[in-house]
Amino acid sequence: MSATPPQPDLATFTGNRGPRAQNFQWSKIVLPIVVAILFLLAWDAGVRITGSDIFPKPIEVMRGIIQLIQRGLLLKYVVASLYRVTWGFTLAVLVGVPFGLFLGWYGWAFQAFNPMIQMLRPISPIAWIPVAILWFKVTDKAPIFLIFLASVFPITVSATAAVQNMQPVYLRAARNFGLTQFQLFSRVILPATLPQIITGIRIALGVAWLVVVAAEMIAVNSGLGYLIIDARNAGKRYDLVVAGMVMIGLIGLVLDLLVRQLEKFDEVRWGYANR
Repeated sequence: MSATPPQPDLATFTGNRGPRAQNFQWSKIVLPIVVAILFLLAWDAGVRITGSDIFPKPIEVMRGIIQLIQRGLLLKYVVASLYRVTWGFTLAVLVGVPFGLFLGWYGWAFQAFNPMIQMLRPISPIAWIPVAILWFKVTDKAPIFLIFLASVFPITVSATAAVQNMQPVYLRAARNFGLTQFQLFSRVILPATLPQIITGIRIALGVAWLVVVAAEMIAVNSGLGYLIIDARNAGKRYDLVVAGMVMIGLIGLVLDLLVRQLEKFDEVRWGYANR
């Protein structure tokens, strides 16, 4: 009589590793906090050791942020920057993803448009600022245009590469099942390319947030970029300058975390390795 084969436990299928998994979840919270505290301590110690009268200490930056909140300026500037990034980046996604999929699927389109894309892509969005001001004046349209330019090329290139690097086995299996062109796109091509497209969107969002700050220093009179340049010129308030920099970094972190939530959807999660 043969022995009964051992039955795998539930943890094998659920991926639950007990205390090890719980410790990993705690480390995701504790380790970043520890690094942030060490950074603030090093920052404060560096200012004290050098005896700098220009670069502010962390506590001075915190007072500057509180002052901006009390005056109602911080929310105003944050909303202005987010408004421009939202419009410019959304337009870039709506244009870049379909266009990139089109270029990746049709070889003749890639051959036709890729040289122009590769010629325009290296041009810094900052170089377009005089053109944007000439076309759109000192209005919100100028930074929105710059954000669109900065974002659309990384998104287009990532979507194109995602289609071109797709595993041929997916297409062969889809053709064996007799899928139509629409079914092939919606059930095979789009799900297979989503992980790489989302990675491109994350990169483009960081670039967009960087460009809006630069554009606001020149092309408009509101937003976090304007706060930085105005604080420096008005009274050399370097505590407010660094406060603006801190807010830019924090908002960039939040935006990246929001985009990363897309990776948790079942249609996308399969494309990422579990570690």
